[in-house]
Amino acid sequence: MSALEKSMHLGRLPSRPPLPGSGGSQSGAKMRMGPGRKRDFSPVPWSQYFESMEDVEVENETGKDTFRVYKSGSEGPVLLLLHGGGHSALSWAVFTAAIISRVQCRIVALDLRSHGETKVKNSEDLSAETMAKDVGNVVEAMYGDLPPPIMLIGHSMGGAIAVHTASSNLVPSLLGLCMIDVVEGTAMDALNSMQNFLRGRPKTFKSLENAIEWSVKSGQIRNLESARVSMVGQVKQKPRCEGITSPEGSKSIVEGIIEEEEEDEEGSESVSKRKKEDDMETKKDHPYTWRIELAKTEKYWDGWFRGLSNLFLSCPIPKLLLLAGVDRLDKDLTIGQMQGKFQMQVLPQCGHAVHEDAPDKVAEAVATFLIRHRFAEPVGGFQCVFPGC
Repeated sequence: MSALEKSMHLGRLPSRPPLPGSGGSQSGAKMRMGPGRKRDFSPVPWSQYFESMEDVEVENETGKDTFRVYKSGSEGPVLLLLHGGGHSALSWAVFTAAIISRVQCRIVALDLRSHGETKVKNSEDLSAETMAKDVGNVVEAMYGDLPPPIMLIGHSMGGAIAVHTASSNLVPSLLGLCMIDVVEGTAMDALNSMQNFLRGRPKTFKSLENAIEWSVKSGQIRNLESARVSMVGQVKQKPRCEGITSPEGSKSIVEGIIEEEEEDEEGSESVSKRKKEDDMETKKDHPYTWRIELAKTEKYWDGWFRGLSNLFLSCPIPKLLLLAGVDRLDKDLTIGQMQGKFQMQVLPQCGHAVHEDAPDKVAEAVATFLIRHRFAEPVGGFQCVFPGC
C-alpha cells in the first residue's frame, strides 16, 4: 500500500521516504529552485496525461462493482497498471505520457477496490485473492473472451497483486510481468513499523494544495509534477466541509510539514509554536482527508507479501523487477536474478514511488523490456538505452 510505502511500501526500509509518492526527473529539477521562487502546488487534471476515463462495471453475487480506469493509446499491447496501497491510478499519469511517447502500447491504469474512484459493494475486503480476481474481472469486462496481449505492471501493493493475478492465471493473454520496488523480504520486515508510519501522517488537510505540498515536502512524492496530479486520487473532501476555504489557502501545511531550509530561520521554538497553531487551526477547518484508512487493512498485509518472491519467480513469462536500491533484494530473488530468471534494473536516487519520482527512467526501462522481447514497436525514434537490449 502506498501508505504502506514508507515502511511497507513495499519493501521500503525505514530510511526510505514515505511511500505514497514518486516523481519525474525533469520535475525534480523544478524542486531545487532557489530561495524566493515559489512552487505551484495547485492540482492538475488527469486529462493532461490520459486520453480518456471509463467506469467499468463488473457483475458479482451481491450486485455490480464499478472500477475506474484511465486509458491512453490505441495500438500495441495493453500495459495494465496497478498502484500501491493508498494511491490511485493517477500515480501513473506522468509515466503514461512518458511510455506512450516511446513505444506503441495501450495504457489501462486501474483504481483498485476501495481506492480512487472505484466503488465496490464490499470495500472492506482487500485480500490479495479478491483484488487479483478484480483485475481478471475488469479485463474480461473490457475485452470479453479475446483480450489483447497484456503486460501487468504493479508498484508496491499493486506489484504484489499483479503477481497474484499472474500466478492464478486470471489474465489469459498475459505476456509479461513487472514489479516496481516490492520485495517480499523487506516488505515483511517493514510490517511491524507500518502502523507507526501511518500514525505519523497528517489526518487532514485544509486544501488540495496543502495535501500536494505535504506530499512533496515530506518526501512521499519527490516529483512535484506527479504530486500535482496523483494526490487528487489519495485524498477526498469531507461532505460536510464542502465549500469551506481557508484564507491561508495553499500557504500553510498541516500537522508538522517539513519546512524548507530557506523558510526555517525562526529557530526550533517558533517552528514548534507554529506547528501547534497549525494543529489547532486544522481541527477547526479540515475539509480534506485520506480516501482510505490504510491502518484498518492490516489483516491483509501479510497475505499480500508472504511467498511473493517464489510466486514471482514461478510465473512462466518474461519478468522485470525495478528497484530503488539493491538493498531490497531478498535471498530468493538474489538467487533467481543470478540464474537469469528475470530482468532487473536499479534506479538510484528515487523514493519508494519509483514510477512517480523518475517516470522517464521507468518508461525507458519498460520500453526497452517490451522492445527486447518484441512485444511492442518503438515510436518517435526511441532507442534502447539499457544493457541487455
